[in-house]
Amino acid sequence: MEAMYSAQLLDHFQSPRNAGDLASADAVAEISNPVCGDILRVSLQVRDGRVAEIRFKAKGCVPSMACGSALTELARGKTVAEARKLRREDLIAAVGGLPPASSHAAQLALDALSSALNQIAAATKP
Repeated sequence: MEAMYSAQLLDHFQSPRNAGDLASADAVAEISNPVCGDILRVSLQVRDGRVAEIRFKAKGCVPSMACGSALTELARGKTVAEARKLRREDLIAAVGGLPPASSHAAQLALDALSSALNQIAAATKP
């Protein structure tokens, strides 16, 4: 497994950051990949227009779990607009790269974040 994955990816997998559910979440989004069966849930709390807290839960491959972990580190503290600008390349870089067959893991995490941020936007519209 170590030859396939970077040290950063394995670190996020073996010692995930911000894993679990956020009890006082403003939004919770769960996205699944019907092709591989991976599921990723993101719960977040927004305060003063910033992602104050974010947690993830994942069922799936090693890269999906690592990308969920890295996503929480990238998004926390960012404004909602900044969090929306996170791209697949940002997440792939944060885990030290992904094998081409695993790039779906980064997109799954970003899709879950986007869905949660869409809930926040819908809730704040007048």
